[in-house]
Amino acid sequence: MRRAVAILALMTSGCMSMEPKYVRPDPAVPASWPVGDPYLTQSEASLPAVTYKDIFRDPRLQTLIDQALINNRDLMVSVANIEAARAQFQIQRAQQFPQVGASAGVTLTGDRGGSGNGSSSGSGKSSKSVTAEYSAGLSVPSFELDLFGRLRSLTHAQFERYLATEAAARATRLTLVAEIANGWLDYAADSSLLAVSQDTAAAAAKSVQLTQARLNAGVSARTDLVQAEQILDTAQADVANQRTLVAQDLNALQLLVGAPIDPGLLSRSIDEVSPTIAELPPGLSSYVLLRRPDVVEAEYNLRAANANIGAARAALFPKITLTGLLGFASSALTSLFTGGAFGWSASANAAYTIFNAGAGRANVRLSQAQKEAAVATYQGTIQSAFRDVADALARRGTMGDQLSARQRQDAAAAEYLRLSEARYKAGVDNYLTTLDAQRSYYSARQLLVQTKLTAAQNLVDLYQALGGDPLLQTSPVQKSPLMGG
Repeated sequence: MRRAVAILALMTSGCMSMEPKYVRPDPAVPASWPVGDPYLTQSEASLPAVTYKDIFRDPRLQTLIDQALINNRDLMVSVANIEAARAQFQIQRAQQFPQVGASAGVTLTGDRGGSGNGSSSGSGKSSKSVTAEYSAGLSVPSFELDLFGRLRSLTHAQFERYLATEAAARATRLTLVAEIANGWLDYAADSSLLAVSQDTAAAAAKSVQLTQARLNAGVSARTDLVQAEQILDTAQADVANQRTLVAQDLNALQLLVGAPIDPGLLSRSIDEVSPTIAELPPGLSSYVLLRRPDVVEAEYNLRAANANIGAARAALFPKITLTGLLGFASSALTSLFTGGAFGWSASANAAYTIFNAGAGRANVRLSQAQKEAAVATYQGTIQSAFRDVADALARRGTMGDQLSARQRQDAAAAEYLRLSEARYKAGVDNYLTTLDAQRSYYSARQLLVQTKLTAAQNLVDLYQALGGDPLLQTSPVQKSPLMGG
């Protein structure tokens, strides 16, 4: 029996595989990032080994991200999907091994003595006899010999899908980190815009009081007062709107974190938080995209499609199954496990479909077409990732000039307002000039806040586009650690 088991193990472990040799497709993108205007010149340094804490350096933001990685429901779904994919792989892998069952039982049979017409025996009494049959054994029901690698290829495909699910979870994690960073910056920017609106409303209220006093003194026209009130009304409306946006930003952050947020973890100024976002240098080679989690997921799905071709090819060949039974049977429990009570049986069966109207070969063509679609999906994912990085680099290349221009605009608008107010009070200019200066300064302050937000979020976009933390990403390997190939 041990010899039979050894032969069986040898046959199952030495089965062939009919999968095509996997070759990673060409990425179908340029080998380096775009250069020239408006892109920054990239250094030759490769991506450093960093974590999100090296990029998002404010301890408050780090705390929010840590909380979200524990409480976010989308991430919980991803973890559950990984467990489900792992279980599906283990279920499929179990098909490569024989199922062994154990059984034990007793059968009792009896008869009633005497003649067939019911007359009693010579003693005047009927007799009874009971026979017991005891059994115990092991069985191997319908085990398929995987001579052509069908089960092995199906297991390989399921393993690659499991790895793809893990990569999808990393993509969810990366998106979550980026969304929290952007949401945190949105809250800070809207808080800054709220402060700008409140400052403008306060200044407009003083301007209304001044204009009212000049009107009472007969120095200013009533139109000046109406124009001053327009600025005040606009600023007050903006204050109400910004209060709503700040509250909505907090709601969005709480949804991402998955729990109430400590107000001490929030910032009220974009100027305070934007310098805490560091830049992740992309280097020169665009092949760093191969470690982006969505690209990794697409390649694992491609490898699974490649394995399915092997399973479809193997299904064209005969299916050989084995069944076996060994055990003991005896009429006496005390002699059940004696040598004379031992028995065994084994059988083999080969099945081959002679005619199925071409369904088998069509299944091969189907798996090949699905692989071609997976190749296109993989290359398309890389191309989309390349565009994400190129767009972020294009914005990064011009962001410094835009921010400097907005800062100069803000300073000029502030000076223009100071001079126009002085000239109005001196009676040199009418109030229309001051009104225009107030509007220009208000708009310049708002644009400066928006530009600072865009600059900070551009760094978040670059972090996400490059795939986030290099240490947490894993590219597909040429040999699957659990499959041996």
